[in-house]
Amino acid sequence: MQHDDYQRYDGLGLAALVADGEVTAGELLDAARARAAAVNPRINAIVRELEPEADARVASDAALSGPFAGVPFVIKDLGQDYAGVPTSGGSRSLATVPAAQHATVVQRWLDAGLVIFGKTNTPEFGAKGITEPELFGPARNPWDLDRTPGGSSGGAAAAVAAGIVPVAGASDGGGSIRIPAACCGLFGLKAGRGLVPSGPLVGEGLHGSATHGVLSRSVRDSAAMLDLLAGADAASPYDAPRPAGPLLDEVGRDPGRLRIGVRVPSAITPDPDPEAHAAVAAAVAALEELGHEVVELPEAPYDDAALAKDFLTSWFVSLAWQVSEIKRRTGCGDEGFERDTLIMAALGRGTSGVAYCDALERRQLHVRRLAEFHAGHDLLLTPTLATPPPRIGEFDLPLPVQRLSDLVLRTRTGGLLRHVGLVDRMIDENLGWVPYTQLANLTGRPAASVPLHWTAAGLPLGVQFVAAPGGEGLLLRLAAQLEAARPWADRRAPL
Repeated sequence: MQHDDYQRYDGLGLAALVADGEVTAGELLDAARARAAAVNPRINAIVRELEPEADARVASDAALSGPFAGVPFVIKDLGQDYAGVPTSGGSRSLATVPAAQHATVVQRWLDAGLVIFGKTNTPEFGAKGITEPELFGPARNPWDLDRTPGGSSGGAAAAVAAGIVPVAGASDGGGSIRIPAACCGLFGLKAGRGLVPSGPLVGEGLHGSATHGVLSRSVRDSAAMLDLLAGADAASPYDAPRPAGPLLDEVGRDPGRLRIGVRVPSAITPDPDPEAHAAVAAAVAALEELGHEVVELPEAPYDDAALAKDFLTSWFVSLAWQVSEIKRRTGCGDEGFERDTLIMAALGRGTSGVAYCDALERRQLHVRRLAEFHAGHDLLLTPTLATPPPRIGEFDLPLPVQRLSDLVLRTRTGGLLRHVGLVDRMIDENLGWVPYTQLANLTGRPAASVPLHWTAAGLPLGVQFVAAPGGEGLLLRLAAQLEAARPWADRRAPL
């Protein structure tokens, strides 16, 4: 199968070809591997190959049944365990530690007939909105190889945008599906809290802020994927209500006339890039053409400055625990981790239990504020990014800061990090270009990034919609409506 033919189809389209006997799963796998061989050396999206596992699946007819039977697929090298294969999380500390069993989502993808042939690049432990791990090197954006594809599902987004696969496994703890979707011209849906399980080894990631999902070129692929991923497993702390019917059926349904509140400035980034304004303006124009009511909000419907600090506080403390747990489990020392990870972990260890509980308890305030907003509006619209995708290496610490940080880490005086401006720098650089996405994670709301704008330089820049609890179907109905009005799937990165 030639690449031009292969790339014309989304995941469900490829599965239909296999079901109709027009192509075999082996031919699709050959096409995906050929495309990966051609472009992966330039984008560094796939960092671990699963050749024997994939070949065994296409050789077994019994293994290939389900809605995506025979479709090539890649999973994220973070939280998406494949039995017998290391899940590095982008870290040297775990690079050779094999997974004992499949993650629940991986097993569900296998049950759906997907042919998993690789694992994708991610920043260490998914702790950044860019994908530049020391272990594997940076993933690059197929639209501009000097720029990031976002993070932490940056490798997944690059693989889809480059045409290696039509849909790829991803996850989102602070925007890690939506940020790469916006950077790479893809659709990215983050499900609401608890709908997709994190098991069998994890009950819920980041106190319910993190969830698994996919990045895709088509809305219907994301809908069908959520249908097969939704539903608690034995390790889930609770069973979130499932949609009343198949989410794939929502694609093509009229969403009705919606009232959508729009906000572009944020407390962290009061003056976003003009292209972020242009992205929202393009979305507003499309929405109004479709008959929706769009209302400009004079202020954010939540305390976005407090939310950013609460997000980073909980993130730093969780990362401190994760580093300590890996050290206990593997016996490795600080040499197994990147400097930035150790800095964030040190900040987490320096956070008091009371301060940590304050950050967790304030989530209820953010939930109430957002609930008040949704009482009068169907959706919140923001840019997904405050700037176009940054350049590779743009957020590297300056050499003097690196040296000071190394000294502080060696002398175990991590508390000093809060007095050298490093925390403010991390807030500005980690969240300054992505101040919008953490809201949906901390409040557990579903949210989606929709690719409706390309900059004057030809870079994608998506917009985000945030729904009330249970709003996955509404997001899919609106996204499919926008997809029909402003098609994006046929736009190809100039790789």
